[in-house]
Amino acid sequence: MERATDFVHQLDARQRAMLKAMGITVWAPTPEKALATPAAESTSPAAVPQAVAPAARPPRAAAVAPPAPLAPTPVVAPPVVQRPAIDATALAGMDADALAKTIAACQACALCEGRRHAVAGGGHLPADWMVVGDALGDAEDEQGQVFVGDEGLLLDNMLRAVGRSRHEAGPSAAYVTTALKCRPLIGQKPTDADIAQCANYLKRQVALVQPRVIVLMASLATQAVLGSTEPLGRLRGQVHRFEGVPVIVTYPLRNLLNMPQNKAKAWDDLCLALSQF
Repeated sequence: MERATDFVHQLDARQRAMLKAMGITVWAPTPEKALATPAAESTSPAAVPQAVAPAARPPRAAAVAPPAPLAPTPVVAPPVVQRPAIDATALAGMDADALAKTIAACQACALCEGRRHAVAGGGHLPADWMVVGDALGDAEDEQGQVFVGDEGLLLDNMLRAVGRSRHEAGPSAAYVTTALKCRPLIGQKPTDADIAQCANYLKRQVALVQPRVIVLMASLATQAVLGSTEPLGRLRGQVHRFEGVPVIVTYPLRNLLNMPQNKAKAWDDLCLALSQF
């Protein structure tokens, strides 16, 4: 519907000037369309700032309970191996062959676990000389003999120098053996109990060999025969006794091979042994 004032907006400049000169003030309200436009613009969705929704926070991770501590692994003691003790009474009635078989089958101590052979000794019985070394080495364990290789060659030369041989019988016979009948493994230290077990065999061997002198060439031999852990240097140069038999202490063969300067002292020990006849 057209209002009475709508014509005002249709006046041109000349008409407006004439009315002004006549003292007539022309006024008309702003058309609704013109007014509506700014309002519409002001309320336009593009003009109204939209509230920015805060960014959604990621869901908080559920608290993870720490793992339960592991129960300590129970320490299981190794099973105790029940080993048959050496019957000294039974040994007293054995001859050389029976004793050798008993030694070969011995399971009396842990040294048996790593061996190939347990060896009684070597030589003819009876013998005036009895030589006792320390224990079997790898070569002895493999071959089933005592004193082989360089050590065996050195021992044979030493015995020959005093008129004795482990390969002969009669007055020149020498019987050779070791304090331990098995080879200890690398890093395996024989215990006092191990040495004491083999000492039973050694005692029976002395009774069978019937030596006139015993030569000990190792620290384990001195412990098995004399029950002493004194250094060899303190035991040399003296006459000891075992079951009434003179005992002479000297250097191990390995020591003599590594330290040839001790051979002269070992010769003195052999001469002391020879003087016991």
